[in-house]
Amino acid sequence: MSKKEEISYKSKLPKIKNVFTYPYFCISKIIAIISFGLGAVLLAIFVFPFIRLFTFHKKDFGIIARAYVSHTFRVFLGNLNICKTSLLKVDDKEAYRNIHGKIIIANHPSLLDFVYIMSLVPNSTCIVRGGLTHTPLRWVIKQAYITNTTDFNDVLVECKKLTDKGCNVIVFPEGTRSPRVGRNNYKKGAARIALYCNCDVLPLFIGGSDKYGLGKFDPLWSYNHVEPYLYDIKMLPVISIEQFKGLSEPIAAKHLTEEMEKVIRAAGDEYAKTYTGLTLNNY
Repeated sequence: MSKKEEISYKSKLPKIKNVFTYPYFCISKIIAIISFGLGAVLLAIFVFPFIRLFTFHKKDFGIIARAYVSHTFRVFLGNLNICKTSLLKVDDKEAYRNIHGKIIIANHPSLLDFVYIMSLVPNSTCIVRGGLTHTPLRWVIKQAYITNTTDFNDVLVECKKLTDKGCNVIVFPEGTRSPRVGRNNYKKGAARIALYCNCDVLPLFIGGSDKYGLGKFDPLWSYNHVEPYLYDIKMLPVISIEQFKGLSEPIAAKHLTEEMEKVIRAAGDEYAKTYTGLTLNNY
């Protein structure tokens, strides 16, 4: 988004509904971000070394570490729910816990997307932005997740090892958060991983209220002007990779990427027709 587009977008935001509660939500969000970073440091310094003492194989450590991080995310998001800073709406939480060996894709409107998905799907890893290794999260990222700056052939091999053991891999095909104006093109990485791992793709759609303050280029001191953040997560039908077998890898990846984008865009358009909140999430 250009500076001009950003200014234009902000001019269309609704006015702040309650000038007394708005600072509370802004402060709550900033405290949550700080506590999230501190929690990552504590995990790396105290929890992960303890787990490492009692696990002899790297694969066992990864499984336990990811499960522990998922539990920590649930606690973190539960606190946000208590404070009414961020709310979750999901139809069947148990269905998410029973996902195995899938490439999970989703739209990416905000900073908390992967946190919510990881909390719902404990048996999963995520391909995350390499820049996160330069933040307080770096110790957690290096131990339990895969960065997008890793050589892609190594990413494929690692994902194959994980999915063969029933682990899920979360990928945001846009490669970055969705812009306020326009749309990102879907990259082929998720499709290439699915084809290499011989795994079906499970699309998720993240709807709900506008995530202003957690989107790309949004100022830190900002929040939805009229209502709390709502994450309304929908599980969409699985995309089978069988229909793409027999095609050359580049063609199969191209068609699968197009199918993933079509499914999630269609879900967004349909969701917008029925959403009854005051503000609509940017897709």
